[in-house]
Amino acid sequence: MSKLSDSNECDWTFEDAFQELEAVVARLEAGGLTLEQSLETYEWARELMAWCQKRLDRAELRVQQLTESGELKAL
Repeated sequence: MSKLSDSNECDWTFEDAFQELEAVVARLEAGGLTLEQSLETYEWARELMAWCQKRLDRAELRVQQLTESGELKAL
């Protein structure tokens, strides 16, 4: 489990992160992890969730900024 970054150096796509989040949730739901593994996995899931939410928030802002002509307007 690596740390996600908001920098441009991070080459994850939203789809990559969301797919990883789904896999992490499946591991947690399957059980069989030690307490420490469960905590680490949960922390990773929270980080992925926050990262994905930031991208969704940015996408929503871009949609809100679109004018009828399809150009971006400053808010």
